[in-house]
Amino acid sequence: MNSTPTTPLLTALWKRHGLFFGAGTLCVLVNMRGIGPLWWTGVVLLSIGGTMRWSLARQQRPPYESPSIALRVPVDGRWVALNGPATKVPSHTHSHAQTYAIDLKHAPPADAPADPAFRVLWPLGRRPQGYATFGRPVLAPADAVVVATTAGQRDHLTRMSLPAFGFLYLEGFVRGLGWPRHIWGNHILLDLGDGVYAGFAHLRRGSLQVAVGDRVRAGQKMAECGNSGNSSEPHLHFQLMDGPDVMTAHGLPFTWDYRVDEGGAEAAPRTGVPKDGTFFVTLENRTSPRGADT
Repeated sequence: MNSTPTTPLLTALWKRHGLFFGAGTLCVLVNMRGIGPLWWTGVVLLSIGGTMRWSLARQQRPPYESPSIALRVPVDGRWVALNGPATKVPSHTHSHAQTYAIDLKHAPPADAPADPAFRVLWPLGRRPQGYATFGRPVLAPADAVVVATTAGQRDHLTRMSLPAFGFLYLEGFVRGLGWPRHIWGNHILLDLGDGVYAGFAHLRRGSLQVAVGDRVRAGQKMAECGNSGNSSEPHLHFQLMDGPDVMTAHGLPFTWDYRVDEGGAEAAPRTGVPKDGTFFVTLENRTSPRGADT
């Protein structure tokens, strides 16, 4: 079997790899007669699904190094960077165009209430409303057009304990067998022009203030951070892509203007992407090369 889809029809079929995984898993689980026809059918379906998923992810490796695109930071205030491309590439995985994706958590001042700490056993999870990131505004990074949204998925309990983390990995695998919205949760996809698209994931249910076809301006509030989709705790997942389909597009690198804020002397402005664990503040009154005042 050719492991690389080469036509739109084959690509559409390959994107359904979750159906093969699901059917194969079902065959193996309901098999009650040891190694036999049903068991082998399950193994074959699992192998086909795995090959299809692997080939899609392989195709999403960026074919060449693209220049970084300068944008406004899609949030305001003090934040901490996690799982970003300044620390390693791919920052997440090449799958779903996440090569240069980054996760952001709001970091309030030291005298503000801290987020609940990670626990070994109990409580298994907490309500997302108790985290500083939950409800923080999500802003447009440039002038753009909204091309896709999902708004109705629930903000689930956090996964901030060892048992809940185990569940998160199992949940993430199952979500990965479905469509991107099952991983991204509530999300917004923007067309920035010139073949560049921006994705914002794990947004708060009911917070979206834009709809497909709307034009947004850089700095405009579009939604709020939430804990929907494949998320351990409230945060914003942001990424750039060279197409609107996250299952076939390639990730694109980007840069922001920001200032490191580690609680000491004020640092000089920087242009780039903060490394993992870096506390930073966004800079105002900066001008984006894409024609937006930030």
